[in-house]
Amino acid sequence: MEAARQIQRQRLEPFGLHTNSQMQARHLKQFCRLDSEGEKLLEMVVDRLGMSARSYARILKVARTIADLAGEESIRQPHLAEAVQYRGLDRKLG
Repeated sequence: MEAARQIQRQRLEPFGLHTNSQMQARHLKQFCRLDSEGEKLLEMVVDRLGMSARSYARILKVARTIADLAGEESIRQPHLAEAVQYRGLDRKLG
């Protein structure tokens, strides 16, 4: 957990941020790039769930954090799938 926080601090400190949750749209474009499989998955989820731009951003931030916890530089499809599952739980509980 601490390693992931350190990764986030190093990545975001130049922007005056400390955690992935603080990222704005411009940071998402820079730090939350998806591979083709991830893009396909997220496109499918957006189409099926009719997500807002805010929900889309939340999923990307959570996926970035999951990738950080895994020690991965890139967000891969499994990270994104896990983030989508958490979003589904959040909707059910919220």
